[in-house]
Amino acid sequence: MRKAKPKKRVILPDPVFNDQKVSKFVNHLMYDGKKNTSYEIFYKALDIVKAKMANEEKSALEIWKQALDNITPQVEVKSRRIGGATFQVPTEIRPDRKESVSMKNMIQFARKRGGKSMADRLAAEIMDAYNSQGGAFKRKEDMHRMAEANRAFAHFRF
Repeated sequence: MRKAKPKKRVILPDPVFNDQKVSKFVNHLMYDGKKNTSYEIFYKALDIVKAKMANEEKSALEIWKQALDNITPQVEVKSRRIGGATFQVPTEIRPDRKESVSMKNMIQFARKRGGKSMADRLAAEIMDAYNSQGGAFKRKEDMHRMAEANRAFAHFRF
């Protein structure tokens, strides 16, 4: 490699929960630098989750973290060209990428949902992911199924 690796940027924890993971999620959720708006959406979504899942003994933040864990993929397939043929090679995902992929999937499927506000849609997606269902969970299952189907090409790993 010619260039040095860029330094990892330090992400400050969020103001309410003092959690770095929340800040990363809000950064993914943000459009056009509107960080306050995305914080409002996230906190409102957690309030909705707390109200709808009052019978759970966990806090809304713990439910959100469990939902993220449920939709976090372990393996993905990458295209690799070998001798004129393109193979889908299953590879393990780095921990930081796992987190990023799961957050992006949750936000993407929340945006696709039907619902009044983004907070409502995000809350619904969080509850679905917590219960191991919904679009983001289905995406993870599809990724794992694809990797399993292409396990024969695992020896082409980079």
